[in-house]
Amino acid sequence: MRSALLRWYDREARDLPWRRTQDPYAIWISETMLQQTRVETVIPYYERFLSRFPTVETLADADADDLMEHWAGLGYYRRARNLQAAARCVVDEHGGALPDEIEGLLSLPGVGRYTAGAVASIAFDRPAPIVDGNVARVFARVFGIREELRSAPVQARLWEKAEALARGLRPGDLNQAVMELGATLCTPRAPECPRCPLARHCDAREAGDASALPVKAAKKPPKRVAAVAARLERNGKFLAVRRPPKGLLGGLWELPGGDLSPGETPEATASRSLHERVGLIAKVCEPLGSVEHVFTHRRLTLHVLRVKVGPERVRRQGYDAHRWLSEAALNALPLSKIARKAIALGR
Repeated sequence: MRSALLRWYDREARDLPWRRTQDPYAIWISETMLQQTRVETVIPYYERFLSRFPTVETLADADADDLMEHWAGLGYYRRARNLQAAARCVVDEHGGALPDEIEGLLSLPGVGRYTAGAVASIAFDRPAPIVDGNVARVFARVFGIREELRSAPVQARLWEKAEALARGLRPGDLNQAVMELGATLCTPRAPECPRCPLARHCDAREAGDASALPVKAAKKPPKRVAAVAARLERNGKFLAVRRPPKGLLGGLWELPGGDLSPGETPEATASRSLHERVGLIAKVCEPLGSVEHVFTHRRLTLHVLRVKVGPERVRRQGYDAHRWLSEAALNALPLSKIARKAIALGR
């Protein structure tokens, strides 16, 4: 299997920017960005991020808004915060060099088993295993694993197979080959079995049930939630607030607002939340429309209102910072996708 994978990978591997470098820092950035994110989405972010933060030292010293601006739109924002925390740890505790062993990598904030294995094998040629969605799908089919994928026994078996695979020449390329196979041929739907380098080893191909594997638990529909966002203008400038570093969309800027309570109208929520969270009294609330965004476990409907307020000073409660900005400056902030949708409604 190793020989077949490496022959195929040497011939068919996609030309991706992180495959043109041996810099452990760049490889670490790419592997972090690629978690739960498509390759096509990551490429421009990766290139822009490394242009702005080319070394672990520049990332460690980065301004929080600058960091989030270069991550905004990529999602899963905790990854960016963990990257900077880990970069500071590398600078302070490892002399600016990423650890080259699994144990050292796992000691860094936000680095889990997959990322540690990827960096150790790809950057340092260590026989370290990895299991991500693509690898799990390939292994489930090749080894005929027909139990629910996320169960503890199945996860243990997948990691055992990954450890066995990595104990060979070119462990980084072997790991990338399995991921590449899952991304390009052994896809969730309509796998291209005749072109697969592991076809003669594959239990699912022989059984004829490749498309039915891996077995996954039924997904729960995302919970529906609603909130309001207020477009406040004063003297030609708009109020923006920044979320605390931790939590959903942490560190990003948005319009002030709050969650819609059961039985409460968007206008009432806007009035209440503005008083509670920024200390302003709403005089007029004019609905502008609503936007939707699906997060991992929730579907958010955000009602956007144009609100006129009195002359009170802003008194923040639950926000990290605030600014009154021109519309151009507002749009230049690191904003979440739904915040950009909300701001666009008022134009």
